[in-house]
Amino acid sequence: MGFKNNLTFRIIPCLDVKNGQVVKGINFIDLANIGSPVEIAKKYNDEGADEIIFLDITASNENRNTTIDMVKIVSKEIFIPFAVGGGIRNLNDIYNLLNAGCDKVSINSSAIKNPSLIEEGAKRFGSQCIIVAIDVKRNHNLKQSNWNVFINGGRVDTKIQYKQWVKEVESRGAGEILLTSMDNDGTKNGYDNELLSWSAENIKLPLIASGGAGTMEHIKDAYINGADAALAASIFHYKEIDIMKLKEYLLNQNIPVRI
Repeated sequence: MGFKNNLTFRIIPCLDVKNGQVVKGINFIDLANIGSPVEIAKKYNDEGADEIIFLDITASNENRNTTIDMVKIVSKEIFIPFAVGGGIRNLNDIYNLLNAGCDKVSINSSAIKNPSLIEEGAKRFGSQCIIVAIDVKRNHNLKQSNWNVFINGGRVDTKIQYKQWVKEVESRGAGEILLTSMDNDGTKNGYDNELLSWSAENIKLPLIASGGAGTMEHIKDAYINGADAALAASIFHYKEIDIMKLKEYLLNQNIPVRI
């Protein structure tokens, strides 16, 4: 599979944030508290992560100020790029988060509800600031492999087919796709490689693989199937895989990473 950008393959820990704390679940449910986002971000910065993504998974209005405050603190404490997603509804929300110090925003439900937010955001802030997160579940009723797009933290099936939506997202000027397989999320059985492979062959945008990492081999497989970055949570949170050891393993597999 062709590597779309002549850049290093990125390792991205994901911090799901609820009420100001990092949590982790399986298949988007059964959340357990992990700790402070600022402390965890600092730890990953020191351990060699390439980027960090924070997802405010409940993202209700009352949490918005908490998220802004967290972004301000994190931006002073870490030196790698970080993105924030959850509850971003309009250009003003994007502006406030970027102004607070994050490098990118991730939009998901709001992109489905108002697709012009993708192009307006890209035009105003630059494509490189706009990640579109897409949560999908395999649709077994279709003859060809396809996946349905879900919103609202995986709770609502839009009935929109992924293959159509991702091409629209690309045409509207997104800078990157954060692609989560809900079927694989939290299972540690590996990413949905068929989903990654189809995506890499059909879109030119950088692709962040998400949902299912359990071993170093799974992360290698994501690269082989066309991902530009691998996102994971529990394997890093619970110290099952050390980021620098992972990068040494990938280098030994001739996969370009930043050491």
